[in-house]
Amino acid sequence: MQLPTLRQMQYFVALAESGSFSRAAAACNVTQSTLSDAIRQLEETVGVVLVDRSNRMVALTAAGEAILERMKALLVDAREMVDAARASHAPLAGRIRLGVIPSIAPYFLPRALPQLRRLYPDLRLHLREDLTRPMLEDLRGGRLDVVLIALPAPVEGLMVDIIAEDSLLLAVNGDHKLAGRRTVAASELDAETLLLLEDGHCLSDHIRAAAPELVARESEDIQASSLSTLVQMVDNGLGITFLPRIATEAGILSGTDIALMTIDQRPTRRSLALCWRKGTSREPDFRLLARCLGSFALEPARTAA
Repeated sequence: MQLPTLRQMQYFVALAESGSFSRAAAACNVTQSTLSDAIRQLEETVGVVLVDRSNRMVALTAAGEAILERMKALLVDAREMVDAARASHAPLAGRIRLGVIPSIAPYFLPRALPQLRRLYPDLRLHLREDLTRPMLEDLRGGRLDVVLIALPAPVEGLMVDIIAEDSLLLAVNGDHKLAGRRTVAASELDAETLLLLEDGHCLSDHIRAAAPELVARESEDIQASSLSTLVQMVDNGLGITFLPRIATEAGILSGTDIALMTIDQRPTRRSLALCWRKGTSREPDFRLLARCLGSFALEPARTAA
């Protein structure tokens, strides 16, 4: 029995994701006629029409929709097989597509990457910075191999290795009445305006979880697109916020008068975690990567009692 080729499946998935023969052909670096012929050959092989060509817009038939996710999974397995074979001669060798969230990437990676390159010179990290939810979607879809995120996050069905803890430190303007204190009571913040990042940044959710009594004081009109902008807002007296320790240790407060403190008798923190798909053949590499990243962290992961 003749089976579809990986190339035919690759073209079909590209067509399904782009919704256009021309865009799919460009993404696959082939001519439109080459891609169209491959799709027709695929349909002949499986014995059903997969693409509705009756309209100007490309749409999958019910049969096409039914096999799309299976083809995506097969392509992920094929890529992982090739990467595992190339990396089999040494640990942490070959290509790994790593996604990292914006509240970690610029503060942790500059410290970790040079040490990784020194320890594993054959490792080729392809880095992407993005928000948590789209990265997790790309991880599940095989477009990323592993992601470095902060918990809690929607990681159901994935392998999760917590590599470090990251304290969330209360940040106030240098002229604030609380500046100079090491700790404050949550009740002392009742009248403050809480500044957060724009929706989609998981750090905002972590701050809400760390200080639920401040949610009512959250500013709806003033939100930042980055931690650097958030720092400038606090430095200019627009409100208070919480900053990850990894960012403060990396110098994000340079040139400001911001004071840092903690909430009395309350540990406010997030967990940094490396996540990957269950069943991947590269799990040993990803566990080794998690151990390495954990060894470079400022605050090690807490061990179970």
